[in-house]
Amino acid sequence: MRTHPKSRIALSTALLLSLAACGGGGGGSGGFLPTGTTAGTGSGTTGGGNSGTTAAAKLNGIAATGAAFAGAKVTVVDQRGVTVCTTETDAKGAYECTLPADTKAPLVVTAARDDLTLYSTTASATGGNVNVTPLTTIIVSRLSPDGNPASLAGAIATKPDTVTDSTVKQQVAELVAALKPLLTLLGDAVDPISGAFTADGSGHDRLLDSISVSVRPDGAGANIEITVKAVPTSEDAAPLSISFRSDATLPALPQSVATATLAPAGASLAVASLFDRLTQCFALPLSKRVTAANDSTAVTGGPDQVIATECRTLFVNDNPASYLSNGSTVGRDINNQGAFAGLFRPGATGVKYDRGEHQFFRANGDQVLSYRTTDSTGAVQNQTIVARDVGGTFKLIGNQYNYSVSVAPTVQDRDFVSAPAYNYLSVSYDVSIPNRKDGQGNAIFTKAVVTAPNGASYTYKPGAGNANLVVDKPDGNSASTSLLRLAAGFRDTSKSGSPADFESSYFLSPQLSDEQLRQLPEQGAFKVEFFHVDTNKANVVQTHRMITRVPTIAEARQLKFADLTAGMRNEIKGIAPAQALVFDAPTANEPSLVDFSAEGDLDAWTVPDGAPAPTAFTVYGASSSSVQFEDKVDVASSARKAKVYCSSEGGTDNHCTTINGNSVYNGGTSINLFQLSATSAQQVLFLKGFSTRIPAN
Repeated sequence: MRTHPKSRIALSTALLLSLAACGGGGGGSGGFLPTGTTAGTGSGTTGGGNSGTTAAAKLNGIAATGAAFAGAKVTVVDQRGVTVCTTETDAKGAYECTLPADTKAPLVVTAARDDLTLYSTTASATGGNVNVTPLTTIIVSRLSPDGNPASLAGAIATKPDTVTDSTVKQQVAELVAALKPLLTLLGDAVDPISGAFTADGSGHDRLLDSISVSVRPDGAGANIEITVKAVPTSEDAAPLSISFRSDATLPALPQSVATATLAPAGASLAVASLFDRLTQCFALPLSKRVTAANDSTAVTGGPDQVIATECRTLFVNDNPASYLSNGSTVGRDINNQGAFAGLFRPGATGVKYDRGEHQFFRANGDQVLSYRTTDSTGAVQNQTIVARDVGGTFKLIGNQYNYSVSVAPTVQDRDFVSAPAYNYLSVSYDVSIPNRKDGQGNAIFTKAVVTAPNGASYTYKPGAGNANLVVDKPDGNSASTSLLRLAAGFRDTSKSGSPADFESSYFLSPQLSDEQLRQLPEQGAFKVEFFHVDTNKANVVQTHRMITRVPTIAEARQLKFADLTAGMRNEIKGIAPAQALVFDAPTANEPSLVDFSAEGDLDAWTVPDGAPAPTAFTVYGASSSSVQFEDKVDVASSARKAKVYCSSEGGTDNHCTTINGNSVYNGGTSINLFQLSATSAQQVLFLKGFSTRIPAN
């Protein structure tokens, strides 16, 4: 590869990049206001109405997904498209609005938090109870002409009879009929929209705790699925669910389930208590959490060094040694590796845990919970953990697996900065299997065979410059990625052909259609079988279930991602036609690293409203001898720039060298892709990749 002339974006040894995203989200509302009035916004009340008019109508309700949808922004839009109220849900998911006297029904109510928005509606402007839940979101989707719940507010502006008492009652009745076996079992007779309930895991809230709902707009309608979160008969058993289009007749749940297999009453409060206790543990100074000489220096150690009662009692048997997850036990080594390594680091003091929610059961009754952490800098991460219900109190246990595997439904927006006609979306499963090595740096696995929920089988093998095992294509060649890319489509829908035509090394064949993708189950399970280099070791089989399925391409087109600034686009365009950034030999004065920041050390990316914030940044490329590599750095969700130092995987990986004790990029190493990674609360991986290449079709 040729070396670029020295410039800010491709210095001979120091690579300085500038990225930032085009802002997005927001949006206004149409309609009109009477002369002399304004649409009110504020903390639950609004101005408006004619002079001397008293606004008396009170709108209130509960926003919940089972767990209280706390801290969500509630917006009420009336028939005119006017926002007549904005407020926020409290810790119990409750909200209240005072409507202006001139509010015109019907109304659409939204509760938005990060990348998740719930919807509801009412045909009345006289106030009353309007809950906002996944079930009410289904109702709004089915009332909306295009199946997108976000479209209903605009639809009623031109056709208000879309939402009437009659149409709402019909949708409620059909939904209740579909869920009748479960409602009967739980004794739930609450109207999903207007009924009173509390987000405490009892009554109607227990129903919400017992189901998972997905509403996925695709431009022509929405794909809707309701999954019962019951204890499965085996780790890879298919869950009980119903799926349907937003404009189709609702099918009924085909069978009932045993009460004992569902989350017990009050489960959401018990889950919340677990994460409150985790927050209390991490609120302690370092020397109170673990054996440490002071509160400012990180230490290494294992489960026996955890000394605080608040921390030890988080685990089964009140003993951190009982915890095992993906091969990691509680502790921290010199490489900062280990489960709950933050217990041993001062920087983790003050980390807050919240938004805990039961996602599904394992076959032994343990539960997979999703949650959010927020550190002292405001950085946020969405994660999952396995816990056990011990007499009504949740205790941490982990998945008890010896090998690390993560499976994430993934949607990628590949941006060819210098050739936008080739921009495309792809959907895949990211099966991340670390290339585990022995004490001599040799891989311990010859391969791992991965079986997908649809029965398809894939082989993963070690790659020279890859931290994770990479998938083999059906022809036996490596796809040089951990992603099972199932389908792709150009951003420009008028463009013919397929992205696989010019990026064949990345895609599996045959590609799946949107209909085939839609048939993949929510909470599908992947089976992974490990084959060892040491043939005396028996194969190990692990099962990993996801919260949700991979999107279809049409669904992916509705999603939002981080993006580049105009200035950064121009800099990357300057790389063409060489199609890669190439390092010259590094020197002590100019060590080779990737500084992903805009001119003047400004932000490198922004995140539009409704998009998950990136928490990782990865560069991809090849050494001078064509050994492919990927180097990744974690970033705070609040970060908008990153630095990446070279990371060698040993063996034949020669893209790094050492200068002054630092691992830096070797001369001739090239980089052709920069990628931001974000994870939603549903553990969907969002990848936004910026390629320097100009594809040859």
